[in-house]
Amino acid sequence: MTLSNRFEAGSIEEKWIETWETKQLFHIPVEEAKDPYTIMIPPPNVTGALHMGHALNNTLQDIVARFQRLQGKDVLWLPGTDHAGIATQAVVEKKLYREQSIKRKDMGREAFVGEIWKWKEEYGNRILGQLRSLGCSCDWKRTRFTMDEGLSRAVRKSFVALWEKKLVYRGERLINWDCKLQTAVSDDEIEQSEVKGNLWYIQYPVKEEPGRFLTVATTRPETLFGDTGVAVHPDDPRFGDLVGKHVIVPVIGRAIPVVADDTVDPEFGTGAVKVTPAHDPNDYERGMRHKLPMINVLNEDGTLNGEAGPLAGVERLKARPQLVQLLEEAGQLEKVEEHIHNVPHSDRSKTPVEPMISLQWFVDMKAMAEPAIAAVKPNANGEREIEFVPARWEKVYLSWLENVRDWCISRQLWWGHRIPVWYDEDGNAMAFEVDPAPGTLHPESGKPLVRQDEDVLDTWASSWLWPFSTLGWPDQTKELETFYTTQFLSTGRDIIYLWVARMVMAGYEFLGKRPFEHVYIHANVLDAHGKRMSKSAGNGVDPLEMIEEWGCDAVRFTLPLLTTEGQDIKLAPTKFEMGRNFCNKLWNACRFALINLEDFEENFHAASPELRASLLRGEASWPEDRFIEGKRTETIGKVQSALERFKFNEGATLLYKFVWDELCDWYLEVAKERLYGGRGGQESKLAAQMMLVRTLRDVLTMLHPFTPFITEEIWGALKPYVAIISDDQPADCLSEARWPEETTVDRDALERFEVLKEVTRAIRAVRAQHHIERKAQLNVRLEVSGKLDAPLLVDDETSTVMYLCGLESFQVGPDVGKPVGASTTVLGGGHRVHVDLTGLVEFGAEIERINGRLAKLDVEVGKLKGKLSNENYVSRAPAAVVQKDRDRVAAFEEEIATLKDQRTSLEALV
Repeated sequence: MTLSNRFEAGSIEEKWIETWETKQLFHIPVEEAKDPYTIMIPPPNVTGALHMGHALNNTLQDIVARFQRLQGKDVLWLPGTDHAGIATQAVVEKKLYREQSIKRKDMGREAFVGEIWKWKEEYGNRILGQLRSLGCSCDWKRTRFTMDEGLSRAVRKSFVALWEKKLVYRGERLINWDCKLQTAVSDDEIEQSEVKGNLWYIQYPVKEEPGRFLTVATTRPETLFGDTGVAVHPDDPRFGDLVGKHVIVPVIGRAIPVVADDTVDPEFGTGAVKVTPAHDPNDYERGMRHKLPMINVLNEDGTLNGEAGPLAGVERLKARPQLVQLLEEAGQLEKVEEHIHNVPHSDRSKTPVEPMISLQWFVDMKAMAEPAIAAVKPNANGEREIEFVPARWEKVYLSWLENVRDWCISRQLWWGHRIPVWYDEDGNAMAFEVDPAPGTLHPESGKPLVRQDEDVLDTWASSWLWPFSTLGWPDQTKELETFYTTQFLSTGRDIIYLWVARMVMAGYEFLGKRPFEHVYIHANVLDAHGKRMSKSAGNGVDPLEMIEEWGCDAVRFTLPLLTTEGQDIKLAPTKFEMGRNFCNKLWNACRFALINLEDFEENFHAASPELRASLLRGEASWPEDRFIEGKRTETIGKVQSALERFKFNEGATLLYKFVWDELCDWYLEVAKERLYGGRGGQESKLAAQMMLVRTLRDVLTMLHPFTPFITEEIWGALKPYVAIISDDQPADCLSEARWPEETTVDRDALERFEVLKEVTRAIRAVRAQHHIERKAQLNVRLEVSGKLDAPLLVDDETSTVMYLCGLESFQVGPDVGKPVGASTTVLGGGHRVHVDLTGLVEFGAEIERINGRLAKLDVEVGKLKGKLSNENYVSRAPAAVVQKDRDRVAAFEEEIATLKDQRTSLEALV
């Protein structure tokens, strides 16, 4: 069986997806899982579409899943989606208003939630289909959703358990408030946007000191109505006599104290800052330290409330210029300066988020943080229960947990897990795992329960249970017993504390065990200029478009190739050409091999039993066979080690170099004549065929986690030949194969072949430098430096050099000497390659040719450097054009250096 002339990306993927699913290769019945390895997919939002971050993260997870299957593990990679409360509600609200001019409050809660369920059934699994197209080897039969019945039961169980331990409570705290959506939002739903604004310098009269003012600088004058203090640094001499006194808030006349606080930056503004505890996180902490009142000045819709006096009822942003006008009229606005600062915006409504004191539900996090901290810190033996890769991210995790604040878990939405708390007529609350029947009495007050809490839980309050709720908890299921704890989690740095830390806390709180063993923090995918990709910036790279253009395997292979640990990826669409070219190289190499394996079975059975046994043992007599056998087994061990350590770039790079350099550029080139029936006859051909089958079998297996589609397709053609040399029937699909075994490496043969390669490159470089035709045979001497314990090259290796380089003669030894008229190249170790150019090169003419080329290059470089020294050109021309000129200068200068070296060598021969 042969392969088509070209690899047509896009033509084979669906076939293999259907094959894997028909054979149920990724579904492990729990009773058959003897050596489980579990990965829980970070559940994408049901509103989501595949973006490049998803493509990278899920490719890496799939590499781990497929690699562990090849290691013999019973892998469960469990997929699913998150209900994404705010995002999904916003999408459906917009859809209903756009199509029917209906608002959710006109419909009522039950009808609106019903519309969201309809939307979810129609669109909610779109991203899972896209992950399937990426080749993700998930157990699709076990797909879960954070509002499945079982997961909803787990959420209520966890809430009630925390309630009973008094770890969940309702109170007024500072939270993030989205005035447009009118709900609390979590930190991950906020984007910091750089905004050009102002610093307003406002004069606060000093109480009982007529004519004296304390000037503060603020970016948000409209929150002035909530000021309950002014803070200065305790060591700032400008304000020493004011600490402990009072100043008067302009417009409303409230007296507030001046306090000393070492968090104040004396260099900012005037060195004095207004303290508005109900509307600023830093001020909230200052207010707590100094026991200042907390005055909320905002309504839920973003208008100022009654505390704002003359501006009550005015929308917050519109109130700003009106307040500034009042300050100017009162003579209390000292000056205004332009100021650039970061303003938090809601990721969903795109409006500024307000820090605001609000009555919400909270979880007390401090007690739960202790085991989560201990899990990541090394024990007495230096071991960790949970390991971060790269290790530096544990600092982010620990820093958050060691300074953890209580978690606001309530959201003012209709879509989500409704808080399972009911109230009696006096407002006494009680939590229930199951909805109480009508007429149920509050267990303490004895009064009937009359209403359920209106709020829903933060989305993270379900996803923090994901590692075990998906396996049937709170029931003690066989799946939970078998597949928990999980082994690998891959996620982004931005949710280390929002999700990872909370999952660890939940694992210890509810099951007493870690939820996972390894946390891999993957790189961020940035645009080609190093900026974060976003829809609003229009700089995103769509993975589906890249798959369409370059092929799925090309995208999958390129991403880990670019993922150097600790560095984010700067991604331009053209980067995927690297993966596409690799796939084409692999395809063409395998196609060439398969064409030359058509008579392998016949040759194998015609060989003597002794030869067959020797070849099956992997005993190689040809230098290129010893070389590729050694490189093959080295690569097996190194790639396995890389993937066990989650060094994806290292594993991909090893395979890239092995296929491109060692297999294609060296082995196939050297063995080509043997495969054609020359250089040693049938026995030599059979040995080369055997080595090809062994090598391709193992390289396809190692590549399979990275490029599953192309490797499955080639495996289908190679499999009959693998069967000839195997004791057992080879796997029907690579997805059910086993990782290749390492064999003994002949280190001496590998070292000699590296010398062979170096000598070959040197001779070819001389031939290319002097434009010597391939048919012209050369006389070469390899002068060995010093005494060696072993031969630099043995006989069959010297004959291989002669074959590769087209040599008439090749002498090797310490005393071969340098012929007159020879070009010399010094190798590593001090060995010298002398290529006799007598009669092949007209030295004078060649020097003249080089001088002519150098003159032209000097003119070109002069012109380009003149342009680049012109500041007007450099500043006005497109950056890409300027960079192209710089690249041309670098290339020309490199060519000039090479030509000068060639000229020096020739001049020594004249």
